[in-house]
Amino acid sequence: MVAIGYMLASEEHSAPELATNAQRAEEAGFTFALVSDHFHPWVHAQGESPFVWATLGAIAQTTETIAIGTGVTCPLIRTHPAIIAQAAATTATLMPGRFFLGLGTGENLNEHITGEKWPPIQQRQEMLEEAIEVIRMLWQGGRHSHEGAYYSVEDARLYSLPEEMPPILVGASGQKSAALAGRAGDGLISTAPNPETVQSFTGAGGNGPRIGLFHTCWAESEEAGRDLLQRQWPNSGLGGMLGQDLRLPRDFEAATEPLTAEEVSRHVPCGPDPAPYLEQIRQFAEAGFDHVYIHNVGREQEGFFRFFEAEVLPGLRADVEPARITPQAA
Repeated sequence: MVAIGYMLASEEHSAPELATNAQRAEEAGFTFALVSDHFHPWVHAQGESPFVWATLGAIAQTTETIAIGTGVTCPLIRTHPAIIAQAAATTATLMPGRFFLGLGTGENLNEHITGEKWPPIQQRQEMLEEAIEVIRMLWQGGRHSHEGAYYSVEDARLYSLPEEMPPILVGASGQKSAALAGRAGDGLISTAPNPETVQSFTGAGGNGPRIGLFHTCWAESEEAGRDLLQRQWPNSGLGGMLGQDLRLPRDFEAATEPLTAEEVSRHVPCGPDPAPYLEQIRQFAEAGFDHVYIHNVGREQEGFFRFFEAEVLPGLRADVEPARITPQAA
């Protein structure tokens, strides 16, 4: 049906734990994984937020075949796109043929830390498109300068480049961002099974992989899963632009405090029944996604891995070959 991946949630796990989880995901049969790039977790209960580029170095040493990408990096404010270009190029040398760079317009939660103003979404989309231009320019090799509307680069050259540059996938939830992904990126990442998002991507010229994300909370019972989700990942119940605009974990806690466990878990499969997990995957496939990756909420992941190996992966069709994220990735 679709290729199945795993989310390495840096908001909930230390760098050593993420490296171990990546190795375990590879063993369990997941073909790709994305690691979140945050400065803060969404809420204090999640408890972690390691630096993604150091974490990727560790993951490169614990895995061999699984494709790994950032899900997603914001190259707009706290980190200049020239630095992202260098970081991604170096990471690609550590994981030849299996690293991809996921980029997006970010969240105020992570970007406000340098004291810069948080721009409106239209400006962030413009910034992202220029940032992608800067990254691709530096990946060409040689010495480059750039003077744009948002970024300047002066006499910069990347000396450590992989033999093949990684693809750039763009995160999008709305149709304008999906169109940006189609014209400027090599693939799409989204968080809802919305066919209009895929159509905007392909209509703008996008023909690469289309990756969807959904959250789960495996537990011995549905009730236990819902309770854990409400404590650990209440932000799954937020709608609209709040997830992009709130500044601090305590702001997310205040915004989610009134939500019930039922409201938080409305779109999140919880518990040990594989049917809701398979249904979520089916919805993404019908919307036009050819890859789906899964975030299992909670610090304990081994039960989820065993459940997925035994109950979910065997229930998926294997007669459709999805587009590959990276040239050599399975």
